[in-house]
Amino acid sequence: MAVVDFLKDVVNFLTKPELFITFVAIGFFLALRVKGLWTPRVALVGGVAAAVFVGVSMLDRNFALIVKKPDNVPIVAMLFMVGFFVWLSLYQAFKNDDRMAKGEPPVEGTPEEAEKTWVWPDLVYTELLAMVIGMIVLVVWSLALKAPIEEPANPARTPNPSKAPWYFLGLQEMLVYFDPWLAGVVFPSLIIVGLMAIPFIDTNPRGNGYFTFKERRVEITIFLFGFLILWVNMVMLGTFLRGPNWNFFGPYEYWDVHKLLALNNVNLSEYIWIRALRSKLPGNMIVRELPGILLVLFYVGVLPGILAFRHRILGLPIGLKKYYVLLGPWRYAIFVMLLLSMIALPIKMALRWLFNLKYIVALPEIFFNI
Repeated sequence: MAVVDFLKDVVNFLTKPELFITFVAIGFFLALRVKGLWTPRVALVGGVAAAVFVGVSMLDRNFALIVKKPDNVPIVAMLFMVGFFVWLSLYQAFKNDDRMAKGEPPVEGTPEEAEKTWVWPDLVYTELLAMVIGMIVLVVWSLALKAPIEEPANPARTPNPSKAPWYFLGLQEMLVYFDPWLAGVVFPSLIIVGLMAIPFIDTNPRGNGYFTFKERRVEITIFLFGFLILWVNMVMLGTFLRGPNWNFFGPYEYWDVHKLLALNNVNLSEYIWIRALRSKLPGNMIVRELPGILLVLFYVGVLPGILAFRHRILGLPIGLKKYYVLLGPWRYAIFVMLLLSMIALPIKMALRWLFNLKYIVALPEIFFNI
């Protein structure tokens, strides 16, 4: 039992958000550089290991209470499905890269794959079979799990924690690090507009009609980072690790409603004026927040221009000159602004965890905080 408790403590420690997201992000970038990880054998071993981990962990009462909730069962299934389809697409992409390196066409370009398929009866039969299987799964699911319908809403008795539907948990997690007007309005709008703008920004014809990673390395990496790390991962954090009072809990930790953490969140202006300059905050809000305002203006107004050129920092090539040349100034400006907006989330999360930084610009007088 002592060994089991030790292993649980290790898992609870490693799932602290600052460690968990860091390790997941590092593992994500490393995995994309190792083609040997995207093989059926490795996928089978990884899938079985994940299933065994969940199955054995169900023996822990605290873990089972969270995972077995009717609301959370489809999230568990979603995580396995996302993992499978990401593996399948990258496996096919690396397979095509190897074929094209040998001078062979991609699998989608072979005569067998390029052969046309009739809508009737082939496609219709396939869709009918998928519909029947889907109906069977839904019927079994509805019989096996009770619908998570709660009592009528009571303003005098709200749930703790009060969570949004699973598809909004990523936005709810962003509310911890950004003001509501950013996390609830600006960033969701940028996500939708950014996805709509992809065909107009990226006109590279390579990769159309077939899977490839080598020819679309940066584009695929950026998309998967935003989808897996900054969306699916946030949904998982909000579902399984966010507990009462919106505190983080380990997978095997009891959700204690009395757990309270002292959060000494400090704005950038307080770091500058009080801690660095040893003075009081200026009375004028613009002067008080001037360091943060200049930092934000540099991030959105100057940094895109700097990234348009190639630099070497610590011997590493840094810059997006290639994309500035390919896209032109206007499309490059849209691309880099969307990219910097996406990167702003992990930057703000790291600043909160490392320095308890709440806002870079805090103007409560006009309800404007960044």
